[in-house]
Amino acid sequence: MKYIGYCRKSTDESDRQILSIESQIAELKEFADRQNVEILDFVTESRTAKSPGRPLFANVLKRIENGEAQGIISWHPDRLARNSIDGGKIIYLLDTGKLIDLKFPSFWFENSPQGKFVLNIAFGQSKYYVDNLSENVKRGQRTLLKKGVLPSRPRKGYLYNDKECFHEIDPVKSKVIKKAFEKYEDGGSQTEIAKFLFVNGIEKRRGGVLSLTTVERILTDKFYIGLFYFNGELHQGTHKTFISKALFDNVQKQLEQNTRKSFKTHNFPFLRMMKCGECGASITAEYKTKYYKRTHNEGKYTYYRCTKKLKPCTQRFIRQEEVDSQLRKIVLDVAIPVGWLPKWENLIEKYEFIDKQNREANTIKLEKDSESVDLKLNTLLDAFLDGTLDGETYKAKKNELFERKLKLQEKIGQIRTDGSVWLEPMKEFLNVAKDSQKVARAKNNCEEIASFAKNIGSNFFLTDRRLSADYKKGFDTAFLELSGIRASGARLSHSFCERDRGVEPLFTAWKAVVKPIN
Repeated sequence: MKYIGYCRKSTDESDRQILSIESQIAELKEFADRQNVEILDFVTESRTAKSPGRPLFANVLKRIENGEAQGIISWHPDRLARNSIDGGKIIYLLDTGKLIDLKFPSFWFENSPQGKFVLNIAFGQSKYYVDNLSENVKRGQRTLLKKGVLPSRPRKGYLYNDKECFHEIDPVKSKVIKKAFEKYEDGGSQTEIAKFLFVNGIEKRRGGVLSLTTVERILTDKFYIGLFYFNGELHQGTHKTFISKALFDNVQKQLEQNTRKSFKTHNFPFLRMMKCGECGASITAEYKTKYYKRTHNEGKYTYYRCTKKLKPCTQRFIRQEEVDSQLRKIVLDVAIPVGWLPKWENLIEKYEFIDKQNREANTIKLEKDSESVDLKLNTLLDAFLDGTLDGETYKAKKNELFERKLKLQEKIGQIRTDGSVWLEPMKEFLNVAKDSQKVARAKNNCEEIASFAKNIGSNFFLTDRRLSADYKKGFDTAFLELSGIRASGARLSHSFCERDRGVEPLFTAWKAVVKPIN
């Protein structure tokens, strides 16, 4: 009678797998010599037997069915099967006579009704062991999740406290991780971050620089701001954090920008700012060198022109100095006189007091809504534990409620930090408008004037070497009023507040006739 030796070990560490399997082979060879058993070959497999689908084990059964061998020799029945399907196949082959014998150094078996009954019990015990172990693990995971602890190995910058069962901050590596976030926020690349982490002791488990995928996973991991996903569910962690929400959000924006980042080799301050007014194509820039025969000197000039990629276009080039001059005029046209500022500041101070009262009322309402969501989450959990709600529905509803809670908390945070939707923009408007004259009259600040112009306007078009723009909300009102006052010849010493023009609040008092502030 010929036997096939089958050895299996399930573990995540390949070096331990090989050692354990070699030990099984040695034991089986010694056992075969004592029993005078002929072993055709050994089949080794490093896979779990918890569920069916082991390809090498399936091949062993196929060889048995084909008559290549009549028996299987293995260390224990749990090496052959830990699930009812594989165990049933073996017993069925014994019933049909295709499999005549099984031999185990650590288990008695004979091909008889009693032997198959005992074998079936052994397979059942193996399955029970796996199921019970799985249930114990899941129960432990649920306990940790309720405490807000991620049931997984610690993230970079954290240590796992086995006694207290929680993730604590690594006093050394946490500073390295935080510095990596700050470096990326300041414009560092993922390659630079990986090298920085390696130099400071954060590397692969087997040594070496972290891959860029791992670096990106670190930079996008919500665990660092107190949240984590487990089995598709979003959970609120109780671990302490060392990365601020603002820093994390800035890094996410930087990551998004870098995916679309384009490279440029020249410094053209007004590039990607304007469109052609005739065909709508982009405006590009280029350097031109002009040689002067009389003086034997060269002059370098920067020109902007239509790319003409959309359709034929008749627009000609324009010098950078002309673009710069026209941008400065656009900025100057919304420059508010200094004498207006005290009156506007008094107005803002008045409405800041009203806004504070409104914020307090809104915060109380949102906090009540957040408490209501907490109650729904607890009710949902009770329904799931009682068995009245299936797992998929529970996960979907929980994630939905959790996202709603996060949005409510985010709104509360915004109300506390940002204040009214118009007060801060109004302050920003006044600061920008106040600085318009200073920026427009400064020299050699093309980058600054371009950035300033983008703050106050959009839709910059070049037509017949004339630059036009649409002022943003607030600045369009300022432009119209200032232009009207200048056209009338009046002095720019009186400030008028107008309603429904984009810079003032929509309160009842403003819906009356237009009145001077004073």
